[in-house]
Amino acid sequence: MSNNKALRQHLLNLLKGGDAHVGFESAIKNFPANLRGKRPKGAEHSAWGVLEHLRIAQWDILEFSRNPGHRSPEFPGGYWPSTQSPASEKAWDQSVQAFRKDLEALCELVANESTDLLAVIPHGDGQSVLREALLAADHNAYHLGELVLLRRILGTWQ
Repeated sequence: MSNNKALRQHLLNLLKGGDAHVGFESAIKNFPANLRGKRPKGAEHSAWGVLEHLRIAQWDILEFSRNPGHRSPEFPGGYWPSTQSPASEKAWDQSVQAFRKDLEALCELVANESTDLLAVIPHGDGQSVLREALLAADHNAYHLGELVLLRRILGTWQ
């Protein structure tokens, strides 16, 4: 089962999005800079808050999966930015690039045939790479949907 190409491909499709839900690139494409820190009435977070949460959570899942010395942020506060707006366009761009980089690394981990997707991660408490990849895909899909909803409310969804 560790070299099951079909399972790996399904996981990669799920992580990258686009089948049953919007992918990361579509959700952030041409997001107006002046709306990135705006929190619409009734919304708990701004687009910046959601983007940073996506980045931090995915990074944490990736690092837990591959690094026995990794320490997760404090929950829940460590998974959200301290500000509603990015400090600059550069901060937004850096968060986007970090998300992309970590998503690619997670995809490489899943695609690597030497990764036993079902093996228990030794420094965990029963998790496997399969479980962590599904967790990342599920979490990302949820919050990418939240970004789309924010864009609709803000009138900036295509």
